[in-house]
Amino acid sequence: MDFIILIIGLAMLVAGAESVVRGSVSLGKKLKVSLFAIGIVVVSAGTSLPELANCVWAVISQHPNIAVGAVIGSNIANIILIMGVTALICPIKKITQNQINQSFINILIAFGLIIMSLFVFQFNLIFGIVSLILLTIIMFYQIKISSINLSDVEEQKEYSLLVSIIFIIIGLIFLVYGSKFFVNAAVNIAIIYHIPESVIGVSLVAFGTSLPELAVGIFAAIRKKVDFALGNVLGSNIYNVLGVLGVSSFFGKFAIPPLIASFDLYFMTAVIIFITLFMFGSKKITRLYGISSLVMYVGYISYLYI
Repeated sequence: MDFIILIIGLAMLVAGAESVVRGSVSLGKKLKVSLFAIGIVVVSAGTSLPELANCVWAVISQHPNIAVGAVIGSNIANIILIMGVTALICPIKKITQNQINQSFINILIAFGLIIMSLFVFQFNLIFGIVSLILLTIIMFYQIKISSINLSDVEEQKEYSLLVSIIFIIIGLIFLVYGSKFFVNAAVNIAIIYHIPESVIGVSLVAFGTSLPELAVGIFAAIRKKVDFALGNVLGSNIYNVLGVLGVSSFFGKFAIPPLIASFDLYFMTAVIIFITLFMFGSKKITRLYGISSLVMYVGYISYLYI
């Protein structure tokens, strides 16, 4: 039965990703904004829903370290796992200044977290309010400065505004529940085969919260909408910190745990700087980035658990 649920979850991920990409391409054309903007503003909010649900529940259940760890781990996976896979399938041939700017925002947010860890600042109600205000400003600014690139969308049928939004909403629902079914079934299968819980947690559960972004990234790359995939990754990272941790801080006070502050937080900052330098230096994201980032991710996981 678990294998059937696993297959159903995978099928939902595939269908959800296709629906999100199709609806987003049409929405971008309809609103005359770029696919990058749709990815960073709309879709990244949806693909961050698993992290939001997990983190809020972790704080409510008095396990805030899980919440912070999930955000940091997801951001690392977004930059070097998901963008790595995406770049291998379809490299980004031209990076815009707007995309570089959004990557710099990711760096500023990462340094903000480092400062919070050094001075042991807590995530609290004030942090939550300020974070959500900043998130709103960033997203409104992104929409304002974005313009459509017709070469990105002219080959696909344009749906009405309502139908485009329905495509995205249905796709996001499939992504969220598909990832849930996939992870739960995989965990049950792992238990049957006596795989240790620690291994299950670090591999399947952590990977599961990033499945929506990965599914969208792969399908966007296959359809050569890599700007959309990059927007989803950078936007998801911003939502994870300002949105997910911001909302979670309304449900309790917590701080960045020392174990995460001593390594994972700095590694997250390093990989964000890595992709930013790659984008700024070469003005593209090549398969070389894909290979090197995946090697980094394997090395990171190996360091943590071997």
